[in-house]
Amino acid sequence: MRVVDVNEFYSPTGGGVRTYIDRKMSIMADLGHELVVLAPTRDDDWIEERPGGGTIHWIKAPPLVVDKNYGMFWDAEPITSRLDALGADVVEASSPWRPATIVADWQGDAVKILFAHGDNMAAYPLRWFEGLASPATIERAFGWYTRRMDDRLEHYDAFVTNGPALAKRFAARGHRVDASMALGIQRGTFSPDLRDEGLRAALLAQVGLPPQAHLLLGMGRHHPEKRWPMVIDAVERAGADLPVGLILLGDGIERRALARRVEGSPHIRLFRPVYDRDRFTRIVASADALIHGSDVEPFGLVAAEALASGLPLIVPDEGGCFELAEPQFAETYKARDAKSAAEAIHRLFAREPRILRAAARHAAAQVRTDVDHARDLMAYYQTLIDARGGGVARTG
Repeated sequence: MRVVDVNEFYSPTGGGVRTYIDRKMSIMADLGHELVVLAPTRDDDWIEERPGGGTIHWIKAPPLVVDKNYGMFWDAEPITSRLDALGADVVEASSPWRPATIVADWQGDAVKILFAHGDNMAAYPLRWFEGLASPATIERAFGWYTRRMDDRLEHYDAFVTNGPALAKRFAARGHRVDASMALGIQRGTFSPDLRDEGLRAALLAQVGLPPQAHLLLGMGRHHPEKRWPMVIDAVERAGADLPVGLILLGDGIERRALARRVEGSPHIRLFRPVYDRDRFTRIVASADALIHGSDVEPFGLVAAEALASGLPLIVPDEGGCFELAEPQFAETYKARDAKSAAEAIHRLFAREPRILRAAARHAAAQVRTDVDHARDLMAYYQTLIDARGGGVARTG
């Protein structure tokens, strides 16, 4: 099967979507399928052949105004001409904006999928205007966006989300959701066995604390939807009477603001993303718990990675991370509430550490893998091809 993904969210400096696509490309090749990604670049068009299978067609496009790590497609012709030439069995549009319209209007005979990596309504209007109006009022004010999505969906064979959290959001808004394909993590990459007490002590020393203290880990883009200022507030509150430090791994448009915010916080430190996979997985396994702030997290991949590393979770009671948080190894708090998050930190570290980590270690073995996701997704796409009378899709 040849799948072409028209994906504005894919970027060399991107976060979860880049990680997802890179792994999906390799796994699909192993399964006998091919993934071709059409991605924006500020440079001239070029084609990148991946050694393990799959291709990236980089297409010249303007940068996204609010985050220049990403580009935005506008002209349809560079996209449709490639779709015409590639002969895809399935075309995925991974953005509800211009790419969704371009693929919807394209006259090819491939199965068309609108694949949701996120919910723009939750990530933007509901966050921008919170405190000024109720969520229901904001949803009504932006009803034009909901209607636009429904109009686009009429041209697609299926609307697929990357997990149950998004499926629930879209269904509550009245959209048809045809499938929820939960993501997964790379088996064997993350493991509780990578825990390194020496590294843990060194990280605690960098936030001015002794080995007897508690080490929290935050991972993700420095973007308003991640709510890192709220997480920082919560850690500072908890730290008033608890020896706890926080390291944040990530980068993004809020980095300077976050750096200013933690200047006076001796036990909180920002670190750039760690691209060395071995070092990154050791850092994750060597923390004492993951803390996350986003209530609009689409799936919660960072929570899955932390859990696969044997870490307990401290997450809000809304969003993708919440879907993974079981009481045996997690504490949840009221979304967007620093005081509630601080109380969750206290509750987690008041629990018996050995029992807590044993529960997290047990859960690590149950975490869904990215191979599970890719295999289920390809099987679902094949049912759509079969329903059209297309038979078995090409395998290369």
